[in-house]
Amino acid sequence: MRLHAFHGVMAQERKIGADFIIHAEIDTDFSDAMKHDDLSGTISYADLFQTIKREMSIPSKLVEHAAGRIAQAILSEYAAAKSVKLKLTKVNPPMGAECQGAGVEIVLP
Repeated sequence: MRLHAFHGVMAQERKIGADFIIHAEIDTDFSDAMKHDDLSGTISYADLFQTIKREMSIPSKLVEHAAGRIAQAILSEYAAAKSVKLKLTKVNPPMGAECQGAGVEIVLP
């Protein structure tokens, strides 16, 4: 997903914001959803989006902090989530060089 948020060390980044790309992989047992075609057998990606969007709306200086907060929120809010692999990338960060993006990847059990 792509969201505009206000993370960054420099005050200007927290004022103007930037675009971020978030890629989340959640390990869960969705065998009931495969068998019964029912949302209750899995984790709703619409609900996950709301969790990620909420956490992205809280400004952080570091993408490491934002990524960790998002991963922790997913694990604590969704009992069926066994682990989270999350990649958070700031698109075109202001660092004096052309760069498609800079970010982190975190895996939490």
